[in-house]
Amino acid sequence: MSIARGIGNLYYLCLKPQHLKPEYFIAKRISMGGMPGRKFSGPVIKVSIAGIILGMTVMILSMAIGSGFKKEIRDKISGFGAHIQVVNYDFNLSYEPNPIRYDSVLAAEISALSGIKKVQRFGTKPGLIKTDNEMQGVLLKGISPEYDLTFLNSVLVAGTVPQYTDTATSNEILISETMANMLNIELGQQIFIYFFQEQIRVRRLTVAGIYNTHLSDLDKMYVIADIKQIQRLNDWGPDQIAGYEILIDDFNKLNERGIAVYDLTGGFIGDDGTLLRTLTIKNSQPQIFAWLDILDMNIVVIIVLIVLIAGFNMISGLLILILERTNMIGILKAMGIQDMPLRKIFLYLASGIAIRGLVWGNIAGLSIALLQKQFGIFKLDPANYFLDTVPILINPLHILLLNLGAILAIFIMMIGPSYLAAKIAPVKAIKFD
Repeated sequence: MSIARGIGNLYYLCLKPQHLKPEYFIAKRISMGGMPGRKFSGPVIKVSIAGIILGMTVMILSMAIGSGFKKEIRDKISGFGAHIQVVNYDFNLSYEPNPIRYDSVLAAEISALSGIKKVQRFGTKPGLIKTDNEMQGVLLKGISPEYDLTFLNSVLVAGTVPQYTDTATSNEILISETMANMLNIELGQQIFIYFFQEQIRVRRLTVAGIYNTHLSDLDKMYVIADIKQIQRLNDWGPDQIAGYEILIDDFNKLNERGIAVYDLTGGFIGDDGTLLRTLTIKNSQPQIFAWLDILDMNIVVIIVLIVLIAGFNMISGLLILILERTNMIGILKAMGIQDMPLRKIFLYLASGIAIRGLVWGNIAGLSIALLQKQFGIFKLDPANYFLDTVPILINPLHILLLNLGAILAIFIMMIGPSYLAAKIAPVKAIKFD
């Protein structure tokens, strides 16, 4: 009966349009379950497709979540330190640096470099917040009127971000929600910050806004204030600053932009005789970025494992299909089919399964990613993950490379089973049932 069914199927093939390659049409018939009397083809193909869909979905989400997490952490760190800093070259790495003189010409030259978004002045001063019952060491960061407030506005949870000017010194500050809860500080409250120099200085400042980055190390430290407060506390002149902060348009080109700034400022000597030093955020925060690099490695390992699992699932499914079609292989070989066309049948079959799985996997993965990005469905504990929702960043290039890599890996894995089908002897195959 099996031989009769095989001859009937071959006869059916001869009646089909001639523009279709026979091996392609046979593969299509197998994948569609069109050849009767086979119990396993349909379920095996469905399981194989489901495995690829699941694997592709997980890979897309892993890549999107990993990229999103890196971007969020990176943006929060650079939000307080910018991408590049130009400071005094005096080997003073403390939070109370020696000043440099602001040079508007130099600032304009830096701004004119390719990829530079913003050049802004800043200053820092360590201090101590003291309330009736608590105290906390802080870093007062003074910002200038031209400071980019995009990041501060994005993490604001109450009040407003102070707007500073060049004409008057403001007493308004921005503190973190963590700090406010620790010290029982409320919005609009006046607090005292003490600064220890040759003599203790104190400033009474008003809380205009409260922010929350969910990064405890940053939230416990930074208080945003007017740069003129730093200048007055340090007895600096109005043209003296801690340095320049530089924002760039593409973080992936950080090293390139950093070198360009260094080439411009590396040999610069100011009117007061100071040399300038250029630091990128990776130079100033090496531990954090080393940790983020490890995260990249983890994502790569996950993707490789998923591809291997999906590939072995395909191999198993294809081997089952080959065993089930042993009679058909024997008849085709007895009729004179060559090894390569026979191998193409199962390569076409595997390709069809892979393409369907990849298409639906992309749809599922991108749909879940877009829903999470839009609505923040899946929440996180900020105390452990530094974020309150699962972050998503969809990079079309990453998705394309992921699909190409999956296709290539699956194709390579399918060569072995197709080679096995071509080696089946016709006589043994026809007897097999």
